[in-house]
Amino acid sequence: MHKCKICGYIYDPNIGDPTQGIEPGTPFEDLPPDWRCPVCGIPKDDFVEID
Repeated sequence: MHKCKICGYIYDPNIGDPTQGIEPGTPFEDLPPDWRCPVCGIPKDDFVEID
C-alpha cells in the first residue's frame, strides 16, 4: 500500500481507485503516470510505501 504524504489517503491495490477508473487489483506501480491522489490531488510521486 502507498500513503499520500499530504492528506494521508492510502492507496490499496485490492480496492483500486473507482473515482478515477482504476480497477481493483491494480498495483501502485501500474497506475498511470498522471494519476493523482483522489483526495488532495498531489501526483503519485508524492506517495510513500507503507506495510
